[in-house]
Amino acid sequence: MKKLIKIGTFLLACSIFANCSNTRFLKPGQNLYMGAEVKINPDTAGKITNEKQIKKTLEAKTRPRPNKSFLGLRFKLYIYNLAGEPKKPKGFRHWLRTKVGEAPVLMSQVKVRYNNDVLKSYLISQGYLQAEVTGDTLVKRKRGKAIYTAITGTRYKINRISFPPDTGNLTYIINQNKDKSLLKVGNFYDLDTYINERIRIDNDLKENGYFYFSPDYLILQVDSTIGKNLVNVNVRVKNTTPEAAIKPYTIERINIFPSYSIRRDSLLRKLKPLQYNDFNIYDNRNTYKPRVFDRLVFFKKGETYNRRDHNQSLNRMVNLGAFQDVRAEFIPIDSFKNNQLDLNIYLTPLKKNSLTFSVTGTNKSNNFVGSEVKITQTTRNLFRGAEQLDISASGGFETQYSGQSSGINSYSLTGTAKLTFPRFIVPFYKPKSTTAFIPKTITSLSYQLLNRDTVYKLNSFKAEYGYNWRESLFKEHTLNPASINLVVSNKDENDPALQNLYLQNPGLKYSLQNQFIIGSNYNFTYSNQMQEQRRHNLYFFGGLETSGNLWGLFVNKGSTGDHRLFNISLTQFVRVETDLRSYYKLNPRVIWANRLNLGYGYAYGGSTSLPFVRQFFAGGSNDIRAFRARSLGPGTYQVPTTSVFADQSGDIKMMLNSELRFKLVSILYGAAFVDAGNIWLRKEDSTRPGSGFKLGNAIDELAVGTGVGLRVDATIFVIRLDGAFPIRKPYLPEGQRWVLNQIDFGSGAWRKDNLILNIGIGYPF
Repeated sequence: MKKLIKIGTFLLACSIFANCSNTRFLKPGQNLYMGAEVKINPDTAGKITNEKQIKKTLEAKTRPRPNKSFLGLRFKLYIYNLAGEPKKPKGFRHWLRTKVGEAPVLMSQVKVRYNNDVLKSYLISQGYLQAEVTGDTLVKRKRGKAIYTAITGTRYKINRISFPPDTGNLTYIINQNKDKSLLKVGNFYDLDTYINERIRIDNDLKENGYFYFSPDYLILQVDSTIGKNLVNVNVRVKNTTPEAAIKPYTIERINIFPSYSIRRDSLLRKLKPLQYNDFNIYDNRNTYKPRVFDRLVFFKKGETYNRRDHNQSLNRMVNLGAFQDVRAEFIPIDSFKNNQLDLNIYLTPLKKNSLTFSVTGTNKSNNFVGSEVKITQTTRNLFRGAEQLDISASGGFETQYSGQSSGINSYSLTGTAKLTFPRFIVPFYKPKSTTAFIPKTITSLSYQLLNRDTVYKLNSFKAEYGYNWRESLFKEHTLNPASINLVVSNKDENDPALQNLYLQNPGLKYSLQNQFIIGSNYNFTYSNQMQEQRRHNLYFFGGLETSGNLWGLFVNKGSTGDHRLFNISLTQFVRVETDLRSYYKLNPRVIWANRLNLGYGYAYGGSTSLPFVRQFFAGGSNDIRAFRARSLGPGTYQVPTTSVFADQSGDIKMMLNSELRFKLVSILYGAAFVDAGNIWLRKEDSTRPGSGFKLGNAIDELAVGTGVGLRVDATIFVIRLDGAFPIRKPYLPEGQRWVLNQIDFGSGAWRKDNLILNIGIGYPF
C-alpha cells in the first residue's frame, strides 16, 4: 500500500512539474534517447516540395523510437522506474513494470549508420537520386538525440518511357494497354509508381490467361545518365522468366465439391460426378441443386482464364452466406507441358440451422428508437437452392429517465419471418447479374405490437415482396414493389386517459385510426465505413415510399371522403427521407461525426396526414437528445407543461447533429455533441398553433441542445450514456429562444426541467 501511495504521489507531482526527470534512474554511462531530428538542405536557400511532410516521414523511419510521451511527460517510463526490479516473475510489481511501464530507450541503441542508409534509400525512391544523408548524436545532461542532415539535390523527372518490342502475344498485350500506364512523361521519379505499374501490367496479363505470370518477372530499367535531372524508363520482361509464365492458359475441367471436408476428401474424389453443363459435381448427398452453380461459377469449359471471372466467382461464393469455407484450386494438366488448367472448387457448407441472440440500438421504420433484444432462428438451404429462412422475435423499449415524462415507458414486440432467395425472381423475365455480389429476392411477414404506456396499442401486420442487391462494395439497393401494411389500434375511446391524451396531443386521434398502407418503397445506401484506413468516411441513405397510388384508382370513397378497403381507410401518401453522415478522423483517437437527416411526407386523396407508423418524430436518445422522446414540435407548438405523455408527430423533419468522439482509456470513449432540429406539419393544425411549415421560418424554429456522453465500445457492442440540456427552445417567443443565460446546474428546478439523461445501445448515428 505504501508503494502504491508513493507511485500515485510521484505521478501527481510529475503531472504538475514538467521538469520531472527519469535520468536519475539511469546507470553510469547511460543516456536517455529523446528522439531524432532531420534537417533538409540546411545550408541552401532552396526549398523542396512538401518539405514538412518529407521531414516528418524521415523522422518516423528512424529507429529506435523514443519512449512514448504525453504532453512532454513519459508516464510509462516513470511507472517502469518507480516499480523497480521485481523480486518475482509475477505479482503486481512485475505487472506494473512489464505491462504498464516501458523500459528506457538508450542512446546506445541508436544505429546512426543504419538510419543514414534507410533515409537515403527513401529519398532515392522519391526521385532524389543524388541524395546523401549524414547523422550525428548530441548528448547533454544524460539526454541525447540523433540529428540527421539530408542533402537531397534536385528531384528527377521522367523524360521517356519505352515498352518491350511487340514480339508475340504477351508483349502485344503489354503494348496494347500502354496508354493506361501509370508512368507519365514529366512526372517525378517515384518507386511506388514503378511498383504499381508492374502490378497493372500483371493484371492486364492475368485478364488474358497468363495465370502464372508475376510482377516480379517485369523489370523497369532507369537510365539517369542523360543529364538535366531526367531519366529514361525502359519496361522489359526478364530473360529468366519461366516458360509457364509466358503462355496463356484455358480451363479444361471444372470440378465442384459442394459438401467438402478434409475427412471426406478421399471418398468424394472416388465418386462418379454428376455432369451438369460444364461442371462435374461430386456430391453423394445431393446438397444443392446443380443450377445453383450457374450463378456462382463464371468460368466455362475451354475459355481462357481471366482474373475477373476468378475474383467474381470467389466473391459470389463467399457472399452467398451458405459456406463457411471456399477454396478454388487451379491445377496444370501434364505438369505445364500444355496450356490447360483444371479448376477444383471446394465448398464447406455452414450448419443448416443456427440460433443467434443480439442486443442492438434501433431506429425502425415506425420511428421507435431505443434498444432491442432479438433472437433469430436461421435455416439455410431450405429448398436446396441456397435459400435462407430467418424467423425472429424481438422486444424493444424506450424510457425517459428525467424531464417531464420521467418514468414513462414504451415497448414494442415484433415477430418476423423472412425467406431469402439468392437470385432475382421476376415474373416473365430472367434478369442477369454480373457483379461479384449475389442479388436477393426477399419475402417477409411480420407482426409488431407497439404499446405506449398502456394508453393505447398499435398492431401492425406487414407483408413485403422485393429485391436487394449490391451495385458495388459501397452501394446497396432495396426495392419492394409490393408492400402491404395493416395498422389496427387497440384503444378504449371512453378511457379518460385517452381522451385527455387527445386534448394534449391534437391530431393523434386521426393517427390512431385503423389504416391500410399498400404501395411500394425503394432505398439506396452508400457507405465506405468498411474502409477504416480512410481519414474521411461517408454514409448516405435515401428512401422513397408511396402508398395507395394504384389501389386508389379502384377503391371507392367512403362517406368521409377517404378511400376504404374492407371498411378500413386506405392511406395515400408519398414519403421521402435522406440521411447523410460524415466521419472525419482528426487524429487516431478523435473522430468528428456529423449527420444531416431530412424527411418529407405528402398525404393526398382522402388522407390528411401520414399514418402514425410513417410519421416523423423529434427528441430522444438517437435524435435531439436534449428533449424527451417525441416531445418536440411540431414547429413552435409546445406540449402543455401539465402533460405527462408526449407523442408529437409531423410530416416534415429537419435534423442536424455534430459529435466529437474521443478515446479516454481502453474501451472507454467520451463524446461532446450539439443537436439541432424540429418537425412540422405540412399544413397548419388550428389546435396546435405554430405547427405549420414555412420555408422562410424553418431555421428560426430549430431546437438546439448540447451535452456530453460516455461510451463503452467493446467492438461487438456499444453501451452509451448521454446527458444533454436545451440551449434553444423554439416554442418560446421570438427573440427569447436562446436560453444560454438560464443555464444553472446548481438549481434543482432547472435540472428537473432541462437535464435529460439518455441510455442507449449503439452509437446515435
